[in-house]
Amino acid sequence: MEHLEMKEIESAVEAILFASGEPVQTERICVALEIDQPTVEQVLQRLMDYYAYERRGIRLLHIEDSWQLCSSPDYADLIRKAFEIRKPAKLSQPALEVLTIIAYYQPTTRAYVDQIRGVDSAYTIGLLLERKLIEECGRLQVPGRPHLYRTTRQFLRAFHLSSLEDLPEMPDLGEEGQMRLGENGEIVDPEAGAGPLPSDPPEQMEPEDGEEV
Repeated sequence: MEHLEMKEIESAVEAILFASGEPVQTERICVALEIDQPTVEQVLQRLMDYYAYERRGIRLLHIEDSWQLCSSPDYADLIRKAFEIRKPAKLSQPALEVLTIIAYYQPTTRAYVDQIRGVDSAYTIGLLLERKLIEECGRLQVPGRPHLYRTTRQFLRAFHLSSLEDLPEMPDLGEEGQMRLGENGEIVDPEAGAGPLPSDPPEQMEPEDGEEV
């Protein structure tokens, strides 16, 4: 009887995730089924392991405190073919650089990103905002109050991460990895002149074959 009840719980959880189409918080599932969190998390983990082990066409993603059903990346090309979906543009090298810096040093400012890269990253940050991989999360409390940026849940989903703790260890950037900002958030570089930094090229995200992001 206990086994059947557990299978019913598993089916109910599966139905909730399928019907949502969006990440569902663990707590919401607990409330809906009137079941304690350890039991729900056990069921979710079993489902995630089952889909992966059996190489099913769907996967269960764990994103921070939420879970979401999605299609397996193994069948991305077939799904695009079936629905005639244009493959999304692959992130360019400058975009990956900016995203990496924000991911490891968030929340951070554009000036900090510029300091590490040595180029004006305004255009690239704008593109990452459009793709919802980063978001504004307040302002630095200094004169000028520059915007602070952080990664989003979409970033975690795109890179198949459950949380930021799953990021690999960041390589040592040496002194370049230390923030040096002026009073109003501008870059301070004692070895450089007062001229503006060069900008990234205007085209950042060209469609390419290979992985989506």
